[in-house]
Amino acid sequence: MAADPKKPDVPARPEDAVSRPERERDRGVATRQRRKLKRPPKFKVILYNDDYTPMEFVVSLLEQVFKRGPSEATQLMLTIHRTGSGCAGVYVLEVAETKVASVHRMAERRGYPLRAGAEPE
Repeated sequence: MAADPKKPDVPARPEDAVSRPERERDRGVATRQRRKLKRPPKFKVILYNDDYTPMEFVVSLLEQVFKRGPSEATQLMLTIHRTGSGCAGVYVLEVAETKVASVHRMAERRGYPLRAGAEPE
């Protein structure tokens, strides 16, 4: 059987000479490095004691804004009362700022001088 003059014996491109599975092995496995994501910094929401805000209001605020149970809210309120301040929760910055604003808004509506702040953990 004679070679067809229209079809050359040598492949037109080098990629055609190597079968597909061999080509994949020669090139290796393409891997992508995953970037390690850094966790956002956390901030403590601190409530400060004052002589005018009623204890019952602070307990209800801890239950509503910080989703604390009644006994946990009472214990935290007593800690704030005795030591002058206490951590109501730890959140990312945007959430912490929102919680502080909620505390200030609720206290101002009732006419209480309760203050809160956020500080890095």
